[in-house]
Amino acid sequence: MTPAATSTATPAALVLEDGTTYRGRAYGATGTTFGEIVFSTGMTGYQETLTDPSYHRQIVVMTAPHIGNTGVNDEDPESGQIWVSGYVVRDPARRVSSWRAQHSLGEELAQQGIVGISDVDTRALTRRLREEGVMRAGIFSGDDLVRGGYPRPVEELVAQVQASPQMAGADLAREVSTTEAYTVEPKGEWLENNPGKAPVATVVAVDLGIKTMTPVRLAERGVRVVVVPQASTIADIEAALPDDGTPAGVFFSNGPGDPSASKHEIELLRAVLDRKIPFFGICFGNQLLGRALGYGTYKLGYGHRGINQPVLDRTTAKVEVTAHNHGFAVDAPLDDAGSTAPHDGGRYGRVVVSHIGLNDRVVEGLTCLDLPAFSVQYHPEAAAGPHDAAYLFDRFVGLLTNPAAWPPAITSQHAAPQLNTEENH
Repeated sequence: MTPAATSTATPAALVLEDGTTYRGRAYGATGTTFGEIVFSTGMTGYQETLTDPSYHRQIVVMTAPHIGNTGVNDEDPESGQIWVSGYVVRDPARRVSSWRAQHSLGEELAQQGIVGISDVDTRALTRRLREEGVMRAGIFSGDDLVRGGYPRPVEELVAQVQASPQMAGADLAREVSTTEAYTVEPKGEWLENNPGKAPVATVVAVDLGIKTMTPVRLAERGVRVVVVPQASTIADIEAALPDDGTPAGVFFSNGPGDPSASKHEIELLRAVLDRKIPFFGICFGNQLLGRALGYGTYKLGYGHRGINQPVLDRTTAKVEVTAHNHGFAVDAPLDDAGSTAPHDGGRYGRVVVSHIGLNDRVVEGLTCLDLPAFSVQYHPEAAAGPHDAAYLFDRFVGLLTNPAAWPPAITSQHAAPQLNTEENH
């Protein structure tokens, strides 16, 4: 097996906006990069993490100490490029050890111009972010660490970090969305078992940073998925929906940025709800549904990023282990009876929090009781991650094909422990 391109002897520095500085070695490209620094607890799936558009303008810290051993291949990316603005690891693999690898991780980072740093105490860094909250940061390496032959003062580097954009208030979905619509046809076992059969439904998916596997999961269930750009209007969506009476719905994907800044997407979603078109949203789509219904959103202290987050589905009383990537959350009542959506005097009717995070009682899903709409805050496509939440795609297909059975009943009290969540608000 070909040795991996690992970190070099080139010095690098990671500088947080509070002045905390970590010294290490350049990994990937050298230069300067800025972003909101966050940590991911996933021990596998780093290629999916790197190519997830939701990480746009974020520097990602991997809490797993050994990264890169499975290399990089051309099959697992969740988009056409790496989206993280920077990458922080402790111990990059010295050698690629997977038969599927086509490149090393270090080579791929360098080729795509992603500035990274290795040999950092990521455990201490993660503790810092958990205690103080995520913040802006910068990675500086090579010639960018010196001026006139002398090391640049840390104060100068900190000033650059503090002048970089913040995530709060950032409207970023337009920067990661497709510019052209495309269609994903039914595939997999469904197509093999139903040759020549028409799709069970058509779904228009609004790309706010969609991952490759998401429309595939719907296509595997016999759904034709028409992916449209973030800038699409309700007229564009209606034009893409079938007019022959066959089941159809709208999907909002994951994506980066502050949901409160996404004015166009919120108004577009309200137009979907007003027409009572069946709707399903994940991650950013969940936050947008919350805001469209009139609830607030807030920034978490350090967010949820990883593939091991326990969530209670109150419609089944089951606990599922789920994949997360979000720094904002919906502020909606956890009452078992739900609440009336605040927007416009309650015109959207009753809403219940259908999923709750068991670590910190964060809202992880919304279900409309008087409209055919629901959402979850995590990633049921499981790329990478556990498959516990795959049933949510079946729930959406059921909503499309059997709307009379909606909504699902809440069958359990929210069994989440009464935790002090101040540190994550």
